[in-house]
Amino acid sequence: MIFDEFSIKTLIRPVPDFPRPGVIFRDITPLLQSPKALRMVADSLIQRYVEADFSHIGALDARGFLLGSILAYELNKPLVLFRKQGKLPADVLSQTYCTEYGEAQLEIQADSLCEGDSVVLFDDLIATGGTLIAAAQLVRRMRATVHEAAAIIDLPELGGSRKLQDMDIPTFTLTAFSLNER
Repeated sequence: MIFDEFSIKTLIRPVPDFPRPGVIFRDITPLLQSPKALRMVADSLIQRYVEADFSHIGALDARGFLLGSILAYELNKPLVLFRKQGKLPADVLSQTYCTEYGEAQLEIQADSLCEGDSVVLFDDLIATGGTLIAAAQLVRRMRATVHEAAAIIDLPELGGSRKLQDMDIPTFTLTAFSLNER
């Protein structure tokens, strides 16, 4: 199946003024509800990473879990969860980060990664990059490396991809939207 960026973009619903006035939220729910589109997205990512040299899939809370679990299964890689504060049992490492709307914390179980592990991080979208940057900082604190940060959507005007690249973290997205694109 050939990836069609245009058809994928048409299945990402713009929701104006959510979660606050002036923001256009990019809702991937319609894409997830289309078996063909979800398969195109998953297959495109699987093809990208099937021969790549990395050891783990890192999925970010919560929409990153959806693709991350598919890819971990298909690529036969361990799945590492990056959760919002207070959601993981056992010993955790935490990283505070800034969002478009305030401050938050991301956590990972302290025994999830070891020195020498290499992780592909997955989320649904790269906006300001805060969540992916926090995940990358946690990976590095565990003496592992980030192979790449990947998402379905990039909002390049918000600078998240650039910030990740400035940290020597390659980024990959399937599509991009300008801030005012409907």
